[in-house]
Amino acid sequence: MKLGLIAMSGLRVHNQELAELGLTLPGFIERKEVIASLPSLGLLTLASLTPADVDIEYIELSDFNADSNLPDEFDIVAISSFTAQINEAYLLADKYRQQGTKVILGGLHVTSLPHEALEHADSVLVGEGEVHWANVIDDFKRGQLKKIYDATGIEYDFSQAPIPRYDLLDVDQYNRLTVQTQRGCPFKCEFCASSIRLTCKYKIKPIQHVVNEIQAIKSIWHKPFIELADDNTFANKIHSKKLVKALSSLNIKWFTETDISVAENDELLSMLSNSGCRQLLIGLESPTAQGLHNLELKNNWKAKQLDKYKEAIQKIQNHGISVNGCFVLGLDNQDASVFDETLNFVKDSGLSEVQITIQTPFPGTNLYKRLKATNRLLEEVFWEKCTLFDVTYHPDKMTVGELETGFRELMKALYSDNLVRLRKEQFINQAKAARKTLNK
Repeated sequence: MKLGLIAMSGLRVHNQELAELGLTLPGFIERKEVIASLPSLGLLTLASLTPADVDIEYIELSDFNADSNLPDEFDIVAISSFTAQINEAYLLADKYRQQGTKVILGGLHVTSLPHEALEHADSVLVGEGEVHWANVIDDFKRGQLKKIYDATGIEYDFSQAPIPRYDLLDVDQYNRLTVQTQRGCPFKCEFCASSIRLTCKYKIKPIQHVVNEIQAIKSIWHKPFIELADDNTFANKIHSKKLVKALSSLNIKWFTETDISVAENDELLSMLSNSGCRQLLIGLESPTAQGLHNLELKNNWKAKQLDKYKEAIQKIQNHGISVNGCFVLGLDNQDASVFDETLNFVKDSGLSEVQITIQTPFPGTNLYKRLKATNRLLEEVFWEKCTLFDVTYHPDKMTVGELETGFRELMKALYSDNLVRLRKEQFINQAKAARKTLNK
């Protein structure tokens, strides 16, 4: 039995003018290369849960069209894709099925729209794939695949998590590898299209499991750069300190995502600085109160943090850890002034890196449901435009054209040669000054 695990990933921009612009902007190109080089941790985990008598091949595809050749011959393939590439994944699945190969589809998009996916698959995995994967393989061997393997309401026990099959990768093709230390997030933002759609709980992987996974990576890559594939690594500060202490002994460089509250914990910041942490990606979302209100479904926490943003950024970066500040444009209550406000905030705050996206109503999110219910979606089905860079709905306080133009001009400014270079130089000088202070 030969199993193909196929990951379809890469950065997409549907708007042609924006796509062409992105090819000339150094900061945007750099981020694109990082995203495109990340392997599918989900498929590598399923590989670990596959019996030893199954021959496995892991493949990554950034593009697939009607003229593309099918990668190898398999008895069965499992395909995972982001929403923006789901139509390519469906085309790939259709071609495999035409030649008699069984197809399993899974991932966030499939979890949201399983019956759509079933039009192109023999079976679909809904929710956390680990829950039913062993059943999928057994049922295939017996010729009794079910249409849907639904993990809704069944929480996967992270203490049982296996080490992903990093050995299936050619590590020379990557600038970083991913490790997941937790799943879910206590802050349920309306637009979030991440792991909170797979699990109802915020859960933490045992620290020794994390250490074992990193050791497995180090066995094939002596000095790796690790990205923690979490939604909010430091949401639980007590656990965070234990995790960072363990990472400190592994001699790695690493990156993760968290919220701005990390700046309030001096002990944790010092530990991060000594542990090899090089950057934190923090969802600031908006430089002004407009847009932050009612962003979370449970409370209004981010709106209450706004006045602390600049001080927090400086405090984190004074520990030699760069902050990649993320902003979402097109949030409700934002008008066209938000573009200049974002540019000015980035300049004034000293952010070392910045990421801007357009609010995107991914299927299955509360944002999608609200915009659909109020007839604000531009199209009923727009999956190829779920890129984070394309407008798919009627904004609240500006036109579609104003959002597209404002975003494009802001991208030009933020990712210009001069501003990219200035941000890097400022952070390098800040980090040097911080090291001198620590060494006194």
